[in-house]
Amino acid sequence: MTAPLIGAKGRAEETRPAPRVPVGELVFALLMLVVGVLALIGAFGIHVPVGIQVGPTVFPIAVSALLIAVAASVVVTVLRGHRAEPDDGEDIDPDAKTDWLTLAKIVGALIVHMLLIDAIGWAPAAAVLFGLVAWSLGARRWWLGFLIGLVVALAVQIVFGGMLGLSLPWGPAFGWLGGMF
Repeated sequence: MTAPLIGAKGRAEETRPAPRVPVGELVFALLMLVVGVLALIGAFGIHVPVGIQVGPTVFPIAVSALLIAVAASVVVTVLRGHRAEPDDGEDIDPDAKTDWLTLAKIVGALIVHMLLIDAIGWAPAAAVLFGLVAWSLGARRWWLGFLIGLVVALAVQIVFGGMLGLSLPWGPAFGWLGGMF
């Protein structure tokens, strides 16, 4: 509790500490705003065939606009001094240190994934990503991560690459499967 001070008009006033802007929340909100703007710019770069009324840009533009609106409102809210309240149900240790080795492994897995997409195809590269992240996070049966990743990636590949026609390379191992869709 702060001690009251006598103000210029002779009334007791409480002093409050100057509001601190939560830097972490502000940086996150600004990063999301940048991601939304970049996604919107990228959405307008998608090739739309002539004569199509509802093309492949509708969903990315809607998601980008929503991301920009939400991120902008969070920036304004943070600058007004509102802080996020942790959920009572969260089981976190605020004093825990960041596990930089695990973070580096996951970033490395993402880089490996990007390098493998063209070489072996999207589904096998996604399976490698899934397995490496499971291993990085300490999965006991790490090999199961690769198998589950392959099943999920093939399902996504078939639905989005085969049935919806998105550009997900099948790769040499599953090129035969691409001809079926």
